[in-house]
Amino acid sequence: MTVTLLDPPYAERSPWFASWFDSIHYHKLYAYRDEIEAAGFIDGLISRLRPESGATMLDLGCGAGRHSKYLASKGFRVTGIDLAAGSILEAKRFEGPWLHFFQHDMRLPFATNAMDYVFSFFTSFGYFEDPAEHLTVVRNMAESLKTGGCLVLDYLNVACAEARMMPREVRIIDGFTYRITRWSDTSRFFKRIVIEDPDGHEGGNYVEQVAKFGVEDFNQMFSPYGLCLDEVYGDYRLTSYDAETSPRMILVARKTAHGFESGVRTRRTGALA
Repeated sequence: MTVTLLDPPYAERSPWFASWFDSIHYHKLYAYRDEIEAAGFIDGLISRLRPESGATMLDLGCGAGRHSKYLASKGFRVTGIDLAAGSILEAKRFEGPWLHFFQHDMRLPFATNAMDYVFSFFTSFGYFEDPAEHLTVVRNMAESLKTGGCLVLDYLNVACAEARMMPREVRIIDGFTYRITRWSDTSRFFKRIVIEDPDGHEGGNYVEQVAKFGVEDFNQMFSPYGLCLDEVYGDYRLTSYDAETSPRMILVARKTAHGFESGVRTRRTGALA
C-alpha cells in the first residue's frame, strides 16, 4: 500500500492548533489521556467492528501515537498522521513494518481508496474557522477509505459538555500553573489556557476552540461523500448514545459505492441530535 502525503509547512495556515498541539504544555495538561484508556477503547471497537487481521488503518490526528501503537500491536497495518511535528517525532520512535507516522495537515489529501478503517479520536475535528474546511476533512477521510470501509469519529457531546462546563479552573502540574477559562457561543466552545512558570511569569496563552456539531450535522457532512452513519455510541465503553447525557458522541459510518439513504441507525431507534 502506498500513501501519498504532501510536505509541510502549514504553520501559517493553522491559527491556534499548530502551536498549541505542538507545545509541551498541551501534553502535560492532557497526560491523563493515557495508554490504558486507549487500550480499553480500542479493545471495545475491535470487538464491535471485527476487522480482519492485517486491515489497513489510518489514525487521523494521531498525536504521539498512543492509539496507533496499540492498533499495530493487534496485528493491523497502521498509519498515523498529525500536524504537530514534535508529536510525530516522538511517535516515530515506535515505528515498525506495520506502523508508520507522518507530519501532515488533514485538510490536504492523504490517501485514495487505501484504508479499511479511518479513526479520528479524542475530538480531533471541528477546529476550523471556515466551515468549508470541515467538509474538506470529511471528503479526505471518505476518499481515503475503500468502498465498504469504516470511519470512526470520536467527538464531544454538545449538551453534556454545556451542562458540565467549568467556567474557571486552576491546575498545577510539574510546577507550572494552568489557569483555564471556558465559555461558548452559539456555534463553538472555547477554552483559554494561561500558563505561569514556577517563578510566576506567564509562559504562554492559548485559546482552544471546537465547533458544536451534533449527530445530524455529521449526517449532513457525511452524506455528499457516501458515508452512511451506522451507529452512535455515548462513551468509551461503547454504551448507547443519549443526546442529553452521554459524555461522548462516537460515530461509526461506512463508505458506500453510491451514496446512502439519509438516516441513522442507533441502539436508540431514530436517535438524532
